[in-house]
Amino acid sequence: MSDEIDDMYDTFSEMLDKWPPAETVKRLEQFGIDAEKIELIRERHEQKLARIRELEEPQTVVRGNRDTWYTGPRPGDRCWPALERSLQDRGWSDASIKSLDESSSRVVSLLDHPREPAFSTRGLALGYVQSGKTTNFTAVMAKAADRGYKLFIVLSGIHNGLRRQTQARLVSELVEPNPDRWSQLTNLDHDFVPPANAASFFGNSNKTRVLCVVKKNATVLRKLAKWLEGAESYLEGCPALIIDDEADQATVATKSINPLIRRIMAGLPRSAYIGYTASPFANLLIDPSADDLYPQDFIVNLPKPVGHFGTEVLFGRYALDGEDPSDIDDGHDMIRTVPWTDIEHVRPSTRAEVDGFTPEITETLRRAVLYFWLVVAARRVRGTGNPHNTMLIHTSVNTSVHNSFRAPLEELRAEVRDAIDDPSLLEELRVLWEKETGRVLAEEFGETAVPFDALLTELPGVLGSCRVIMDNSSSQDRLDYENGPLVAIAVGGNTLSRGLTLEGLSVSYFVRAVSAYDTLLQMGRWFGFRNGYADLPRIWMTDELSEWFRHLATVETEMRRDIDVYLHNPNENPLTFAVRLRTHPSLQVTAAAKMKSAVKAVSSYGGARVQTHCFRTDAPWLGQNLAAARELISQITANNAVAKEDRSSDGSIIFRDVPYDVVLNFLGEYQFHEGSGEKSAKLARENNAKLITEYIQKRVRGAGALRRWNVAVIGRPPKGPDSDLEFAPGVTVGRVTRAKLATGSQGFADIKTLMSRKDAGIDLEGEISSMTEHQLRDARRVQLPTTGLLTLYPIDRYSEPVPAKKQRQPLDAEEHVIGVGLVFPEPDGPDSAVEPEYVSADLSGVQLEDFEEEEMLRLIEGEDA
Repeated sequence: MSDEIDDMYDTFSEMLDKWPPAETVKRLEQFGIDAEKIELIRERHEQKLARIRELEEPQTVVRGNRDTWYTGPRPGDRCWPALERSLQDRGWSDASIKSLDESSSRVVSLLDHPREPAFSTRGLALGYVQSGKTTNFTAVMAKAADRGYKLFIVLSGIHNGLRRQTQARLVSELVEPNPDRWSQLTNLDHDFVPPANAASFFGNSNKTRVLCVVKKNATVLRKLAKWLEGAESYLEGCPALIIDDEADQATVATKSINPLIRRIMAGLPRSAYIGYTASPFANLLIDPSADDLYPQDFIVNLPKPVGHFGTEVLFGRYALDGEDPSDIDDGHDMIRTVPWTDIEHVRPSTRAEVDGFTPEITETLRRAVLYFWLVVAARRVRGTGNPHNTMLIHTSVNTSVHNSFRAPLEELRAEVRDAIDDPSLLEELRVLWEKETGRVLAEEFGETAVPFDALLTELPGVLGSCRVIMDNSSSQDRLDYENGPLVAIAVGGNTLSRGLTLEGLSVSYFVRAVSAYDTLLQMGRWFGFRNGYADLPRIWMTDELSEWFRHLATVETEMRRDIDVYLHNPNENPLTFAVRLRTHPSLQVTAAAKMKSAVKAVSSYGGARVQTHCFRTDAPWLGQNLAAARELISQITANNAVAKEDRSSDGSIIFRDVPYDVVLNFLGEYQFHEGSGEKSAKLARENNAKLITEYIQKRVRGAGALRRWNVAVIGRPPKGPDSDLEFAPGVTVGRVTRAKLATGSQGFADIKTLMSRKDAGIDLEGEISSMTEHQLRDARRVQLPTTGLLTLYPIDRYSEPVPAKKQRQPLDAEEHVIGVGLVFPEPDGPDSAVEPEYVSADLSGVQLEDFEEEEMLRLIEGEDA
């Protein structure tokens, strides 16, 4: 049959390029070709077209030379067109629908053809928190259903709320538009209960698609696996698609859920598994050689939707190698500081303090709640966007702590409601509103500013309708967005941390300390879309948490960039693919159990750039660094073997062929900052003088690399004593300006980025400013393959920010600051084996609530379905 179809395709291929789909069938029928062969010829033609579209978004890493059989919807499809119409009715733009169509088609194209006699596909789709992953996998399911996939199993988190929400979405968007095409094994009220007759779902007489939405709960999955095993005789011809929503939660390295998912797949001769997550760290660290759920067939970077509020948009990020720091945004000015002195008043410090804990309405919590009520009033004045309004308070995982917030919050509501005409309260509200709307202008988001006086008529109604809801695993009073517009202050923990959408979320008060990237990222319920009120969201949190999220934004960007880089290497596939995950001194990448098969976190400086961006601002600390820099330059200028290249007219001076021991002496005297949060943490990998020194010594001992260094002083053209800094006689440059992020911390400055791409190539020949990152690396590999670069930046102690940088403040240090950058050549040959050992984060000094793993285990192992 295959050879016959090949011959027929070769005969008709040119005509197939010209005919529309309906005409294709008509013409081929005229040649006496039966319907089954016509379908196979058309599929062969689609495979050809798919290869032309291989490079379209979303970008992917694909194992081997998999045939791409799906190129998009066809005229006879029913499920995707129905979903598309639903999205149009809900106001989706043509551009957004087109993006969804393209990304979901790409995912479906990476699955096996449903007519293959046997297959077991395993893939991973990387989205963003609250970015529409559910809509994407709904589109994938619709298209797969249109093409012949029959059984659809959706693993929907570990909580009933998310399972029910997902069931409702899929019924609304897949089942109800085509009720004759679908059968359901689950419903809104009940998780999986084994039906009596499997043949009624999978027998040859039943042509419907079968939908099953289940929690990742051991009891539920065990029942499903056993029922499918009992239907074995009916499943041989049943292509199945398993969607694992929140695929990093409970799926990886669990004693019951992971084996049960694999048991379900083993019982399905034709099965495709796709994990969907915004925090894929655990999934990317699964042992590829084990019989596990590593995405061995494909990895997909889903596109970021237009208008999405993500980590980088809110918190900014640090520049990566090759990026111009001036092109990297600091994020919107929507983060407000909760001082550490407030923490003990809103969450217990230890388990022993949980019982009987009573929270206080601190000044920052009061401001957050008052601002929320003002936002609700403003949104009512505008009359646009999501009709719901939610505030999130998340301080602890413990349900008794959640419940303890009800009385203080209700008392605050009653106090404000009763004093709504009091002049002092009105003045407090006016000052708060005008200050916040002055920091974030509505016009910058395409919105219309709402004056304070316009809020006054709405405020009484807002206060009267606002509910305080405890949403946790033990509460009965849950968020319900199905019975009219809701105004709610939601106090909760893990039930609000995964997948569940908080409709109309505008204000978050978040001081929950956690220990891992994925846990922290998933708790950011403020990510998502804010149509109609994009100027109004605010988040209250500690400066340390804010820095953690900024670090996570950098990790996310670097991870996705790594995937994009590997795309262009035809020799790479998911079984050789290793994504770098940047470490942090106070956070784990993921839970320890999920990292057993991973290579330990390393400090690999080969080919890397290290730059200081965090500093203390007191004179003694800064004075020691200034003295260390001056001593370094004095030693260099006293060495007649060192060549000096004076570019002071451009603001820089370069010294070439500096002995490595001089650089090591400097690293022994220069003080790197201990961390970028308010609480002291161990030295970050990038700023660890001991690790850097060990690395240099190993390179020197190994293959003789890094014996020589180029040292560059980088500033501005000198103008006079008021603006210059002298390092040594004859070595003077103008000071540079580096304003700090507006973190609110005292005695600490984070300038975010120090070194530009041009600076990193200052000792290279050629037109550096026009070089790409890859060209810079190539130039260093050719010109200076074993030479390191050390850069010194004299930073003005005042460093006023430019007006456009709203989230910057004057540096306001007690002494001029010395910034340091290091550029390491890439190791080559034997030298590449002497990189330092990987180091793990030391979490002993961080106050954490590590109850989440316990609660998750209770939920997934529990007998309550």
